[in-house]
Amino acid sequence: MSRYKRIYIPGATYFFTVVTYNRIPLFSAPRHVALLRESFHYVMQKRPFCVQAAVVLPDHIHCIWNMSNNADYSLRWQMIKTHFCRTLRNNQPAWKQKAIWQPRFWEHVIRHEQDLHCHMDYIHYNPVKHGLVSRPIDWE
Repeated sequence: MSRYKRIYIPGATYFFTVVTYNRIPLFSAPRHVALLRESFHYVMQKRPFCVQAAVVLPDHIHCIWNMSNNADYSLRWQMIKTHFCRTLRNNQPAWKQKAIWQPRFWEHVIRHEQDLHCHMDYIHYNPVKHGLVSRPIDWE
């Protein structure tokens, strides 16, 4: 088994992709997007970070975060996923026995200004790439 090493750099900027379990279109429901937003706010109060950009698609999320001096983004993602799952399962019993998230996430350290712009463009155009809208501005 491989040992995956993540890089934690205080004050760095990261691009993330987080996917739902088996790509279930969980975020097609506006109430689930609202719960995700609530989960982000909950964690940001406890472990501050800045969301520079984000897009929520039916089955995955892309974000760019600016980290504080505590760069433990893995803990933050764990907290977001846990808060989301607990709240969802408490409010909608049908989700009690279902897996919600893929166990891991993908991250990339933003290295320079051009890298940031490329990932920002990726976030903006992702709904177009997936055929959800014809122009980025049309995605909520």
